Amino acid sequence: MLVRTVGVEEEFLLVNPETGRPVALAGAVLRSADEPDGETEELTGELQNEQIETGTRPVRTLTELGKELRTARAAAREAAGAVGVAVAALATSPLAVEPSVSPTPRYRALAERFGMTVDEQLTCGCHVHVAVDGDEEGVAVLDRIRPWLAPLLAVTGNSPFWQGRDSGYASFRGEVWQRWPSAGGYQTFGSAAGYRAVVDEMLGTGTILDEAMLYLDARLSAQHPTVEIRVADVCLDPDDAVLLAALVRALVETAARDWRAGVPADDVRTEVLRLASWRAARSGVEEDLLLPGAWRPAPAAEVLDALVGHVREALEDAGDLDDVRVLLGAVLDRGTGSRMQREVAGHEGDLAAVVAEAARAT
Repeated sequence: MLVRTVGVEEEFLLVNPETGRPVALAGAVLRSADEPDGETEELTGELQNEQIETGTRPVRTLTELGKELRTARAAAREAAGAVGVAVAALATSPLAVEPSVSPTPRYRALAERFGMTVDEQLTCGCHVHVAVDGDEEGVAVLDRIRPWLAPLLAVTGNSPFWQGRDSGYASFRGEVWQRWPSAGGYQTFGSAAGYRAVVDEMLGTGTILDEAMLYLDARLSAQHPTVEIRVADVCLDPDDAVLLAALVRALVETAARDWRAGVPADDVRTEVLRLASWRAARSGVEEDLLLPGAWRPAPAAEVLDALVGHVREALEDAGDLDDVRVLLGAVLDRGTGSRMQREVAGHEGDLAAVVAEAARAT
């Protein structure tokens, strides 16, 4: 059996290495990366001048993916360091910031239409792309992975601070992202034609600028023959991004197999999925999540064990089961990036120290 390829995009904050505050130098960092002696890994700009994005090549093994992630992060650090700034894998800035929109026509159009939603939208996510065999399979996958997206957010929570204060959430990025009118959970589509009809109807409202604004938790990629799962925070530890990618790929493979076997998608309401996502954003792996199927609170470890059980066959076939158990055990033992951030803040009494530690870990 040929294992599906997987690729990961990570968004990072650009920060002043002394003060920890985000700095609007994405243009300079990207120019540094384009210099003849610069790294050749993909490095792009994002909505705000205070962030950049990296992307890996599509690969088939977790070992390859781990190397790709670390190489991409190293390239981002080198390009940023050339202009005197640091890169931090933080899904929100711990310190107060007034972001500045990147100077492209599309981003300026977003700012004009969506106002404060854009003004305050300095968030960094981790997007996982998994290969699918056409749109019909891709939509069948989207329909069947819906119940398991909230646990993916829980296992990556890395944004407890917002504008200089503790938000009370493991992933406040998840809350801020929901301000977009086209973001979040979705109903089942049924077919590629059904998916296309929903996209066309959304575009027809004149509310979103284009199909790239389809900010659903998961979608068909417009650029690649993949499904793109967009629910996660950027992970502080690259091993957590590897774990996320392994779980996502196994979910995609499991969903595709279920579709081919005639197993129907869970028709759980989007309203319930929103509650599951809220709980995941609120407490991460520290407290109860909603258990898919039963939709009742259960300890995070139990829900994540159920997730691994759901995709066990796909993990075994890809050779990923043992790695996933080790990586997931590490997250449950030490916590996600949100716990690290809070621990550093509590020990140092200084949010700048949180940023410095994140830059070091990145």
